[in-house]
Amino acid sequence: MALQNNISFDIGDITRLDIDAIVNAANSSLLGGGGVDGAIHRAAGPELLAECRTLGGCRTGEAKITKGYRLKARYIIHTVGPIYSGSPDDAQLLYSCYRNSLELAKKNDVHSIAFPAISTGVYGYPKTEAAEIALKAINDWFGENSDYGMSVVMSCFDKGTYDTYQKIVTKAQEE
Repeated sequence: MALQNNISFDIGDITRLDIDAIVNAANSSLLGGGGVDGAIHRAAGPELLAECRTLGGCRTGEAKITKGYRLKARYIIHTVGPIYSGSPDDAQLLYSCYRNSLELAKKNDVHSIAFPAISTGVYGYPKTEAAEIALKAINDWFGENSDYGMSVVMSCFDKGTYDTYQKIVTKAQEE
């Protein structure tokens, strides 16, 4: 897989990025939780929870959008990743998270977006497999939307996640 050159990688706190939209690895209620979800809700402030209460939740693989409130990001795109079970459906649902987030971003005139490593925390998705799916989904979207200016940041909470992405990028460049 030849990776698009408008994908970059960052180690740090996704809530601090100065970008059009950040993606929240949410739970189906959209009412906050642990990990990235909790950090985004804390950083955005109570207005985010109030807006999320009006959305009626979100199904796995789908995406919904809210304002960014106290974040630098104008928007938060909430997507619900699969809880890893080893089923082929897991990969399809995770792929859909990235695709649907990018489609929703485009509909809202977003030109820069940051993704966390969806489903790799408490949902237990193996990091390498999840990173490969994420990059494939983003690459496929770029291939179908080459006329739309979009930059993507893969926001890695830790060096281990960053290193996982770098191994996949290096392998892709060698192919």
